[in-house]
Amino acid sequence: MLDIVVRNGQVVTPEGVGAWDIGIQGERIAAVAVAGTLPGDAAEVIDARGLIVVPGGIDPHTHLAHAIMSHPEEPGITLGPEDDTRGMAYGGTTTHLDFCYVRPGTEIPQAIEQRAARWKGNSYVDYAFHVTLSGALDLRIFEQIPEAIQQGFPSFKVFTTNILPSHPKRQGNRLDFGRIGFAMEKVAPQGGLMVVHGEDEDLVQFNYERFRAEGRTDGTNLHLVHTKLSELLAFRRTVALARALGTAVYFVHTSAKEGVETIAEARAQGLPVYGETLHQYCCFNAEYYKTPRGFCSHTYPSLKFPEDQAALWDGLVRNGLSTLATDEYPTSLELKLKGRKIDDVTGGNVGAEARLGIAYSEGVVKRGMALQRFADITATNAARIFGLYPKKGVIAPGSDADLVFLDPSVRKTLAREDFHVTDYSPWEGWQVTGWPVTTMLRGRLIVDRGKLLGAPSDGRLLSRKIDPVMLRRPAC
Repeated sequence: MLDIVVRNGQVVTPEGVGAWDIGIQGERIAAVAVAGTLPGDAAEVIDARGLIVVPGGIDPHTHLAHAIMSHPEEPGITLGPEDDTRGMAYGGTTTHLDFCYVRPGTEIPQAIEQRAARWKGNSYVDYAFHVTLSGALDLRIFEQIPEAIQQGFPSFKVFTTNILPSHPKRQGNRLDFGRIGFAMEKVAPQGGLMVVHGEDEDLVQFNYERFRAEGRTDGTNLHLVHTKLSELLAFRRTVALARALGTAVYFVHTSAKEGVETIAEARAQGLPVYGETLHQYCCFNAEYYKTPRGFCSHTYPSLKFPEDQAALWDGLVRNGLSTLATDEYPTSLELKLKGRKIDDVTGGNVGAEARLGIAYSEGVVKRGMALQRFADITATNAARIFGLYPKKGVIAPGSDADLVFLDPSVRKTLAREDFHVTDYSPWEGWQVTGWPVTTMLRGRLIVDRGKLLGAPSDGRLLSRKIDPVMLRRPAC
């Protein structure tokens, strides 16, 4: 006897989209069957008539309970998982990947242990961590990489630049290319993946210096500091290094046409290179900085130009980019708008709750994105790239019963009361068609028609192992 049968929905599976029934036993999907063929004696039947049923969303890029770097004289921390993952649950994200930072004086096992302790019992959804290698790390730290991969942490983040100018009270994140290459040497043979924030350090820091000298410090110039050329140089240098060392690379928050083209070129050559972008890059450009709340949609790298938006959408709707993420960095509106200069605007925003709804409205409805492609960029590809597939990211027998029920009939202008994390959303005033209404995590409803049914103790730490195919060629 099945615990739950989901009937009458338009279900998105790897085999296609159709009126399948979904049978759930315990925490997992037991069957995906032709409508009406599953036993009728399930303990519970969910009628999904008129709804689209997609895999629970996976956000591969979040920064919760993270040190805020934009105001070093007044240090702060972003909202934690107990706050932000509530919004994820409402918005249909059932798994997210955050970061544990390893800086000089810190060991990799210590960083993982501390981060896991902070999350335990405090997340409404499941979670995992990338390991971020930051600063002039002692070379012995890199010897800890194989053990971390064996323990289920196979992705390693690096910054090719410090996103802000140096300050005595601000820790830098940049890893020099010598150490990036050394990390690749340790990661590749063990089945790991490099996650790269790609901007050129020399160009970015020179632009800060030059713009200060010229008196052009207003934050509306951010896109002239974090430039398209900077992304191009860093992406190409990283690809060259990865090719030489046989390492798979995942570029976070691709923001420029040049980044999309570099990724496409590498993939055409058979290299295991993957690209992520963010929904704010797709929906806003640098002109938005000039509006009263324009910095609400800023992150690092900066917003760019309409031609870049077009390239990003093309990569998402058709091919070239693999995932849609958020760079989630939740703060109050006051803090988000506190900085007004090129060197003090706070990056990131609260975008996770809106991610699936915006992707559906802007991608599927407005641009003709196929529903299977929608599932790919919001869930399946992240699961495959980061070693969660097929446990996560897919509606298939044996997978976790993580489901999102999306109502395509919803038509509304988003307002503050549509969100559940902090006192603002960059998506206030945005017109949408279609919105998530029900979220299931491992066979249990955690949000249903506006009611929060889950708890912060629901989320679990996930161990990951990447399929070797993903590391040999561009497999999604």
